[in-house]
Amino acid sequence: MYIDFEGMKPADIYHALTQTAIPRPIAWVLSENPDGDFNLAPFSFFTPITSNPPLVMISVGRKPTDQSFKDTRVNIESRKEFVLHIAHRGLAQAVTESSRTLPHGESELSNLELELTDFEGFRLPRLRDCPVAMACELYEIKEIGAGPQSLVFGLVKKVFVADQAVQTDEKERTVFDAASIDPLGRLGGSEYVTFGEVIKIPRPS
Repeated sequence: MYIDFEGMKPADIYHALTQTAIPRPIAWVLSENPDGDFNLAPFSFFTPITSNPPLVMISVGRKPTDQSFKDTRVNIESRKEFVLHIAHRGLAQAVTESSRTLPHGESELSNLELELTDFEGFRLPRLRDCPVAMACELYEIKEIGAGPQSLVFGLVKKVFVADQAVQTDEKERTVFDAASIDPLGRLGGSEYVTFGEVIKIPRPS
C-alpha cells in the first residue's frame, strides 16, 4: 500500500504519520501557569536534536476548541522555563488524562494524584514518580506550516535520573538502564507501547 500525501487533509496525514512513525517517546511537559500553579501536558512529536548545545524540541499544535495557542507554549514563552519528563508505564492513565483541553490557567494536576518534588538547582519542581526529568530553559520558538505548529526548543540545563536506573559499565562509565526507566511510548490512536526486549548489536568500528 502506498499513501500519497498530496491533496490529503492534514488530519488524515496526521493519522497516517502517527501510526507509522512508531514508537515515539513522550515528552510530559510541566510549565508554570500565570497564577503560579502548573500545567502538565504530553507531546509525542518530540526529540533531542543536538548535544552542543544540549537541545530538545517539542512540536505544539493549537487548541482544537478555538485554535488559540496551547497553554504549554504560552507558559514557556512567558516564563522561559519548563521540565520535561519521561513517564513509565504505570503513569499511562495519568499521561492520557493530562491531554485534556482545559481553560487557560487551570491545572491538570488538580485532577491527578501526582506529587511534585524539588528539582535540585532549578526553580520549577519535577514529578516525583517520573524516572527521568530534564530541566529546560527556552532556547527558541519557531512557527512552521499552515497551522501554524510551534516548534519549542529547550536548552537542557540538567537531568534527573532515578537512582535505580543508574549503573556503571565495564569501562566504569555511567550508563542508564532502560528497563528500570520502563519508558512509555506512543503509537497511533489510543495506543501506547511499553518496554520490551532489548536487542544489543555493537556498532561497527
